[in-house]
Amino acid sequence: MKRVEKFLRQGVCPDCGGTRLSEEARAARLRGISLAEACTMTLSDLSAWVEGVPDSLPEEMRPMAESICESFQSAAKRLTDLGLSYLTLDRAASTLSTGERQRMQLARAVRNRTTGVLYVLDEPSIGLHPSNMEGLTGVMHDLLQDGNTVILVDHDTHVLSEADWLIELGPEAGAGGGTIIAQGNLNDVEKHPDSRIGGFLTGERVIDVGNHIPSERMFELGTIHLSTSEIHTVKPLEVDFPKGRLIAVTGVSGSGKTTMILESLIPALDALIKEEKLPEHVRLVSADGIRQVKLIDATPIGVNIRSTVATYADVHDELRKIYARTPDAKERGYKAGDFSYNTGKLRCPVCDGTGSISLDVQFLPDVEITCPDCGGSRYAQEAGLIRRISKKGGTYTLPEIMDMSIDEALDACVDMPNVERRLWVLHDLGLGYLTLGEETPSLSGGEAQRLKLAGEMGKGQSDSVFVFDEPTIGLHPLDVETLLQVFQRLIENGATVIVIEHDLDVIRNADYVIDMGPGGGSHGGRVIAKGMPQEICDDRDSLTGKYLKRYMEKDILH
Repeated sequence: MKRVEKFLRQGVCPDCGGTRLSEEARAARLRGISLAEACTMTLSDLSAWVEGVPDSLPEEMRPMAESICESFQSAAKRLTDLGLSYLTLDRAASTLSTGERQRMQLARAVRNRTTGVLYVLDEPSIGLHPSNMEGLTGVMHDLLQDGNTVILVDHDTHVLSEADWLIELGPEAGAGGGTIIAQGNLNDVEKHPDSRIGGFLTGERVIDVGNHIPSERMFELGTIHLSTSEIHTVKPLEVDFPKGRLIAVTGVSGSGKTTMILESLIPALDALIKEEKLPEHVRLVSADGIRQVKLIDATPIGVNIRSTVATYADVHDELRKIYARTPDAKERGYKAGDFSYNTGKLRCPVCDGTGSISLDVQFLPDVEITCPDCGGSRYAQEAGLIRRISKKGGTYTLPEIMDMSIDEALDACVDMPNVERRLWVLHDLGLGYLTLGEETPSLSGGEAQRLKLAGEMGKGQSDSVFVFDEPTIGLHPLDVETLLQVFQRLIENGATVIVIEHDLDVIRNADYVIDMGPGGGSHGGRVIAKGMPQEICDDRDSLTGKYLKRYMEKDILH
């Protein structure tokens, strides 16, 4: 009974301590290390340890040990090439990111030596440092050599340049896309006049939106200083961030970027602003003039389908007030609250304003279908009787406007100053293709990040620090260009923008770069290079600088 109480109290098995091994297995040691201890080592450290195993055994056991160790090293090398050298063997699969899990599955597929299989990879380059791209393309070539077919959806030009056949969809996003605008081999797409990716593949199209602040002026607006003791695999740090600049934090996977920014800088600044105790491992943080720190991450917006683009951007409330002032609404006695599809009288009575209904199928999971009564508009038929004549002569109901894209709504709302202003902000953030009634939980990570920024644009931000964690995930180069322009607008309003990123276009457009490394896990955790992008290129210790230099030299050639 006491053991059960201990288990409930500690949350781990009282016998094995969470190692999942028996007492005998925990006692057995090889080269001074138990199996439990080996499972807590990173893949890179374990590979170095395994290399010496055969020589530590009796001579008659060495051939068998060499065979076993060779098999391990082969699998470990593939995972290392894919940028997973910082993972430990006891890492729970449920804690892996989408990119990590996908790369684990890729490595297993190569090891299984399948043939005749169609592999479909969705954004396999997510979270990969440029140094690991060669490992990714190597895995794909191995799959092809074994007689498989690989289809991948990606935007990274390094990955796309390895393709035998490209199919490009567009030309725009949302309703403006959906057609094949170019297809063929690499040369065909690069030369196709309608291609939106071709110029980036050849290097003729370059993203350059930065102000290129001179080195001697980098810290003239102030300094944010962070001092930490050791935490996880990150060594004690003394780091300076220039205020009012775009700062890229770079390094291979597992090098300590997230620990330094998300686990150290953000909570330290938050504690400083609230005059609370600093985190235990933070020795000092100074940030004169900073009054708020905001993490703009890719987590979904809203927890249910009642949250839409229009409600999140404060457009829907304004539209409800405007439609309540129309002659049609006054004649029927409708108020602004009646136009709410959450609680108003005009919400659809069948779906209760959600736009969909759930069918209870016996013995099977419930099935969600579009509401047959409102067609997904969320409004009752009476809402279609309230029309408003726009300045340009068009007449629209509120359900019709909610079904429009942001770009379409700009034309219909030209005489609604507050609505038009907010719609232009969304358009400038590259979200013009989203419909106003689109559910926010269904947005991609990049869309969610930009929508969260909508309320921040146009404000003075000299007291603000914005932190973005890999904001370019899933973005086309043209979208990356738009995102960098958004960063530039925040900088112009006085904000300090810190971006954890692998994308070379973002890094080369940053004012200041802090490169972590040199490796992942215990082989990283230090600031190995800092300065302007060109200074990172010239630093021989920086792996990021090596690939950034190649990338920038390719641009110079064009």
